[in-house]
Formats: sequence, structure tokens, C-alpha cells
Amino acid sequence: MASLQDAAADRQKPLILLVPGLEGSGPRHWQRRWADELEDAQLVELGAWDRPHRNTWINRLNLAIHNAGRPVVLVAHSLGCILAAWWSKFEQPGWASPVVGALLVAPPEVDFFPRDDRLTGFAPTPAEALPFPSILVASRNDPWIGFQTARHLARQWGSAFVDAGEAGHINADSSLGSWDEGKRLLGRLIEGGVPTPGTEPVRNHADWSEGLEFRA
Repeated sequence: MASLQDAAADRQKPLILLVPGLEGSGPRHWQRRWADELEDAQLVELGAWDRPHRNTWINRLNLAIHNAGRPVVLVAHSLGCILAAWWSKFEQPGWASPVVGALLVAPPEVDFFPRDDRLTGFAPTPAEALPFPSILVASRNDPWIGFQTARHLARQWGSAFVDAGEAGHINADSSLGSWDEGKRLLGRLIEGGVPTPGTEPVRNHADWSEGLEFRA
């Protein structure tokens, strides 16, 4: 009986799907470290990392979500954030969707003068609110997006907004190691500490690794 109960409990624990962006996440990237360090985390294999195709990536992400067989939390970086928004727009997930939350880190600008022409296939950025709780983390000196553009995107998506200070693109070059602050944000998301879109916002932002600034 205990083993059956344990199996049932495991099926209710969310699977953390790590969604990389352009060029994937190398061995020094915090996403790769999370895949190795966290028991319930795995990288999504989107393929064509150097030549991403939007609809192909949407289909592969959708397959990974539905193959999980349990609740899913998306942890996306860079172009993976835009992919998560496109997946939501195409799939229109409802109350029975496996996706119960998303941590969206350093989304890039894809609409106006993107830093890399390979991002243009993901334009226009979906503007609809995400139908699940989400946190958007942005850096003040991210070369891939302006800070105010990222803040505006968080408002559109209904995401809690977190100011990461000057952390570049929040990637391997940012020297974050395993990015413990990100793990704490993920924990708050999993524990239900982030409101669903459309609920009353709570503003409690000081240090980015401690507080969240919720935006409706």
C-alpha cells in the first residue's frame, strides 16, 4: 500500500521542464546544472538549436508537456520564454492543463531590431496573459532586451516581475553557478506563492532574490 501511495504522490509532484533558448544551454548554464542537481527536472530537447523553427519547437514542447504524465512547471530561458508564450497561445490550456506555472528568465526582444535575426521567426511576441501563475525575471543590462520592455512584457503576460539587477542575459556568462536565487523563486512558484493572472496584485519588492513585484 505504501508503494502505491508513494507512486501516487510522485505523480502529483510537478516535473520541472527546462526550456532553453537559442543555441541551447551549455554545461556552465544554470539550466544544465539544474537538470543535474534537481530530482524532478529535465531539459526539453527542442532540436535545431542554431536554426530554431517556431512551430517545430511548439510541437516538441507540447509533446514533452503531455508526456510528463503529471503537473508541469516550465522554467524557460531567453527564446524559451517566447516559446512558452506561443505554446500557450496555440494550445489555449484550460483548467485541466498539466502546466501549473512558469519561471520565465531573460526573454529577448524579437519584434523590433532583435539582436539576432534568427529570433524574427518568433515575432510577434504573444501579448495575451498566460493562464497560469508565472514569474518573469529581467536584468537591467540585458543586451537582448531593454529593461522597460521586459517590465511591459511581464504586465502583458500577467507575470510577477523580478528585477535581477545588472546580471547580463542571466546565462552562463553571468557567472551565476547553480543560481540559488532562481531556485528560491522556483520554490515560491511551486508552493503557490505567486497569484494567478487577474487576481489582486501584491507589491513587495526590495532585493530581487527575496521579494516579488506582482503586476496584474
